This record gives sequence, C-alpha cells and structure tokens, in this order.
Amino acid sequence: MTHFLDDLLAVARDAPDVVALRWFGDSRFGGLLGRRDGTRVREEVTFGDLAERVERTADGLRARGMEPGDRVLFSIRPRPEGVILCLAILRAGGAVVFVDPGSTPELFAARIAAAGPRWAATEALLYAASSGPLRGIARSRGLLLPDYGRLPVRHLYTGPWLPGVPRGARRVRRLAARGVASVPGSGLASDPASASAGAPDDADREALVVFTSGTTSDPKAVVHTTRTLGGMLGLFAQVGDLRPGQRAHTDQMFLGLPAILAGGTWEIPARSPKDAPEAFARGVARADSSFLVPADVTALLDVLEGRLEAEPGPEDGRAAPTMSAEPPDGGERRAAGPAVLAVGAAPVTVALLERGRRVLPGTRWLAVYGATEILPAAVTEADEKIAAAAAGDLVGRPLDGIGVRVDPAVVDPDDAAPGGPSPSDGGPRVGELVLTGPSLMAGYLSDLDAGKPRATEHRTGDLAYQDADGRIVLVGRNRDMIIRGTVNIYPGLFEPRLRELPGVADAVLVGVPVPDGDERVVLVVTGEGAPGGAGVPEIRPGTELARSVADQVAGVLDHGALPDLVVEASHLPVAGRSRKPDRRALVILVSPLTGTVRA
Repeated sequence: MTHFLDDLLAVARDAPDVVALRWFGDSRFGGLLGRRDGTRVREEVTFGDLAERVERTADGLRARGMEPGDRVLFSIRPRPEGVILCLAILRAGGAVVFVDPGSTPELFAARIAAAGPRWAATEALLYAASSGPLRGIARSRGLLLPDYGRLPVRHLYTGPWLPGVPRGARRVRRLAARGVASVPGSGLASDPASASAGAPDDADREALVVFTSGTTSDPKAVVHTTRTLGGMLGLFAQVGDLRPGQRAHTDQMFLGLPAILAGGTWEIPARSPKDAPEAFARGVARADSSFLVPADVTALLDVLEGRLEAEPGPEDGRAAPTMSAEPPDGGERRAAGPAVLAVGAAPVTVALLERGRRVLPGTRWLAVYGATEILPAAVTEADEKIAAAAAGDLVGRPLDGIGVRVDPAVVDPDDAAPGGPSPSDGGPRVGELVLTGPSLMAGYLSDLDAGKPRATEHRTGDLAYQDADGRIVLVGRNRDMIIRGTVNIYPGLFEPRLRELPGVADAVLVGVPVPDGDERVVLVVTGEGAPGGAGVPEIRPGTELARSVADQVAGVLDHGALPDLVVEASHLPVAGRSRKPDRRALVILVSPLTGTVRA
C-alpha cells in the first residue's frame, strides 16, 4: 500500500513551485486599527517547500526522540506550521490525538490517561491561557483550560514564545533547522529513514485518535490508522471532485488535505467561518470548493444576504465589491460563492440547502453524511435531497467503496420516526444502518488497548432504508443522541451525574432542531419531592432549581455538552411499554422557549 504522504511527495516532485498552502491573516496592526478583515495573505508554501519541511520536521522529531507509535496531544489551529507538524508526526510514525481542551478538568485528565501521550503539540497562546498570565482572562470567559504546561510529556509549541510555555519546550519551526538534506529541486528527503514511514507494514499503524464522548470512567475515542486515514482522504476527494490547480478554501483538514493531494491549493482562512464570516465570504468567493459545518453555513449566508441588501448596484455608478457578482446578461445581482460547497459533520436540513441555493444559486451544494468512525459515507446533491424530503432524510448514494447493510434486528419501534415506511405497510425495510469501507476506524481506543479485535463494521445508530436506486434515507434513531455543531452528545452518559445534583430528582437532556440542522441542548429537571403527574407537564424556566442547576452544570458536564437552557418540569412525560422519558414530547414542549417552534 502507498502511504498517502508518498502521494504528496509525488505531487511535489512534479510541481515543486505550485502553491500548496495559502494562509490568510489579519494585517499586523489590524486589531489596533479596526481592520481585522482577514483577507491578507500571510504565508504561502509551495509543494516543494511543503514536502521538504515535512521531511525535515519529521527528521527533527526523530532526533528529539519520537518513536513509531508515540501519541501526540495536538491542540493547534489550522495554520501552515500546524499542518506541516501534523503531517510530520505521521511521517515519523506517530499518532495525532485530538482532545477538546474545553472539557471539564477531570474529563480532560481521564482522556489524557486513556490516550497516554508522550508528546503535546500546543500553541504558545494556549499555554499562556492555561497556566500563564492569560489564565485569569480565560477563566473569566468560562474557559477552564487544563494546565498544559504541567503535563508530564515532551512539549512542542507554535508561534512566538509566551509566558507559560514550559521549560524545555521545543519550538516547531526549529525542529526542521537541523533536518536532513534534500534532493535538489525535488523537495524530497534523501535520508532512507524518512522513506520507511510509507512502508506497507506501517499501513495499519495508529495515526489519528479523536475523543468523541464518554465519561471520566469510560472516555470514548475513535482510532484511525494510516490506511483508514488515507481511505478517508480518498473518499473526500470523490466528494469535491478535486483536480490539480483547484482552490479549496476551508478550515477543515478533511477537504484541505485531499485538495493538496490532488495537486490543488488549500486556502486556509485566518479564523473560522463562524468567528469571521465576512472575511470568509470574501476568501471563499469564486473558490473551486469548500467544506463547512451547518452552523458555519448559516453565518456565511447571514453575511451574504446582508451585503446584497446593502451593496450598491450598477445604477449607483460604483463597481460591486468582490462578495457579489454581476451576471453578464444584466440580470439580478447575486452573491459570489465557491463552485462546490460541501456541508457535513452534522445533519444537513432541507431548509438550509434551500436558503443556500437562494443566496448562492451558482454554487453546487452537496450534503455529506458520515460519522467519526467512518467518514464520509454518502453524498447527495441539494436538488435531490430537497425533492425527496417527504420520504425522509435522504443522505444520498454510498460513495465508491462504502458497503451498506440495513439490520432490522436491533430496531426499537418506539424510536422510529412517526409516519416512516415499514415492511408492514408495504414500504422498504427499515433498520439500523451498518457501514463498512476504506475509512472504517480501526476501533475504539479502549477496545484496541485491551487487545480486542479491530472493527469490521460501524453500527451508526441511525434508522434507515435504501430506496430502489440504492440511496440511503434516514427515518430516525435507535438510540438517543444530540448533535450540536460537530459534537455528538449522548444524554445517557451525563444524565446520571445530573441527577446527583442537589435538589434534582430526575434530569433529561434533549436536542431541539433548528433550521440550519444544528440542535439547541435543553436540560429538563424535576425537583425532589415534586408530585408526580399525568398528561402534559408544566415547563418553567428561571425557577430557583433551574438557576441552581445552571450554575453547577459546568462542574459535571463536558464543555461540549453544556445546555443552552435549563428548565424545570412538574413531571416527565413517559412513552412506550418501557415507560421511559418521552423525549419527543419534551422537545415539542421546550421548543418555544428556545425560539424554535415544532410542528
């Protein structure tokens, strides 16, 4: 098997002077002068430079003691320096470990204990905010960051040195200063040890560890190998139809890396689309492709719609700015967007795609389906998804290489979406969606570390069927899960801890869908000694119990699972023979309190 980094080096050999990475950033004094538009190109890296810096940095890591199989806690935002380090870690045989630094200190500690990293790669700013002079500011904003500087690992940092960076930490840029010599003109290292990272027997070596959920006693992480990570990048190349010379403007590595592997340029925005939507809108205009999560799409469309209303047209005698385009036939002015915009990492709703087509009619909109365990798995065009809305949530045709099975044996009838098809009414066979393919994870970290066999399939928990054309249609879930942003929240992991809070008799977390496909997380609690009841419960926000619980949740929940709203209920509605909490009824009851009205 060819290591995907060998493919990158092959591109560098053929086109060493082509720009591989282009990073946009704010002007040096933009923050002081109020011009933080993020449209200035701060750094460009050619394919030749990228390949050489990856090889030299990998060699520097080996020289500093990195060994195959070492895990590296990675907390660096997408930047050329961070991208190069990530690739160099993989080239040196290490594994990149992603852990949310915003989780509770005890959960963060449990995840670190489970992963057992030997290294930490962190921005100097994060060291300063977690243990240096900026710690007080971070805490005042609700960020209870772990003390990275005290982790008993070898430290690497990006950016200029700041107070809080631990003694002995190594700046990433200096790792390549004494790296191996390269073959002139090729960008390729001549050290034979560097080439060994792509050997066939390394294909199943651990490469990526992503913590997705779990508790302090059972932190859950997905493990991908070099082989499955390469499979993932290959599938994403199918999604974007990537080719040499194209521009991919995104902060998401899973489109950026396939773009450069295809010989294109990965354009990295200064800040995330949600944090700086205007800058992102200008950068993504007329790009060949981009990948966004639904919440970022909403932020982008808000900006574009506002600008179209405010921008002067040709009748004002001024040229339209770069965020809009004048059609040659003199027709209606429209916003400028990328040729292809893929949306995924969370449910993609018909309403969001309809709005996207209206604001960016010249853009080809794609909805991508998958999970951290196997990503991506299916894709569908916006027009196709919108036309099929009445039959369920169409997520599309499986990508080449993805295997699909619908297993009816695990379906709980109480959890199927009302009105969905079923064999009893002559409809297609509904069951749990089970997937296989080249991007299937090796397994969960705890299982693999315990010596259990590698995963052979992924049970998604989604209730689905395949139509006559082989397209996957979702109709519900067979287990509770809330998706907010890119975070999967499993209520059953957290509700037992919430029930232990003072004054709480019962607690249920529910997700209220909003039009852009995201969910608002609402915590519903009942008080100790509250009378039971039947029928529709009374839901009250702002009670003494609700306020008390809201003040305490940050101490018992993962940062990603913190509720947007806490309310008190007179009692919990129940459903089914199991008499479990009726989460659907609670969603309907709390929807008006979140500004979302459910039909």
